[in-house]
Amino acid sequence: MGVRRAVKGVGEFLIEAVGETVGEAILNLLACALLGGLVLIAYASWSFSPRLTIAGAGLLSLFLAHGAWQTFRSPAKGRRRGLAALTTAGFALAAGTAVFLLFYATGCDCL
Repeated sequence: MGVRRAVKGVGEFLIEAVGETVGEAILNLLACALLGGLVLIAYASWSFSPRLTIAGAGLLSLFLAHGAWQTFRSPAKGRRRGLAALTTAGFALAAGTAVFLLFYATGCDCL
């Protein structure tokens, strides 16, 4: 009985270790692809029009700043509607993407 339990434990450990390794590899690949896509978009945008790129970056910064302000200020009565909900969701998505890239893309060899 002890041998079967030991073999079963080792098998479960190996399955878990392989699963974690594959999961990390997939997340690293996705992070590198996302980072490469962002760099490609920035390069193509700058090649097309530097002025529009700076204007777009400014508008995106204002959008994210409004979302951060809506997220971290004291809650108002009722639900968030319209622009406030949109900018809050955009800020949450951008913050999540930044954290994802910070943890995974910095560890890949694409940098």
